[in-house]
Amino acid sequence: MEIRDATPSDAVAACHVLRKSISQLCFADHRNDPVILNAWLANKTPEIVAGWARQNGSSLLLAVEGDAVLAVGAVTDAGEIRLNYVAPNARFRGVSRALLRALEARAVERGNKRCTLTSTETAHRFYRSAGYIDDGAPTGKFGTAGGYPMSKEIVAES
Repeated sequence: MEIRDATPSDAVAACHVLRKSISQLCFADHRNDPVILNAWLANKTPEIVAGWARQNGSSLLLAVEGDAVLAVGAVTDAGEIRLNYVAPNARFRGVSRALLRALEARAVERGNKRCTLTSTETAHRFYRSAGYIDDGAPTGKFGTAGGYPMSKEIVAES
């Protein structure tokens, strides 16, 4: 497995992973409610994902194995992790954790000492196990019960 920067040409494959991960793995959040699911997936189109790959002030990273995209992550230059979604067939292989480390490393490269994120209900335990702490009450993103604001102090690895 390799983690690399995404390019606009990766948008279709990355979008596919995002949509599959949300619809198949985040049931605790959307509970198959079409209103919640459609709102969550609305900006997960190839055109929008291609724009994320070109966006200044943010990094879109992919975990890949050969030609297959295993996970998609994004972090702003200010240290906010915006995405960390794994393909259902790559779950429980350490892919999300490796991608999270790469997102944190990118945040450090950009001069950050802290990462922030808003976790889903599904990923909340994962982020806590990675050292993130809750920073307030859940926000109920897209009508879900989740949306946990979290943060972690990060340091450059020597």
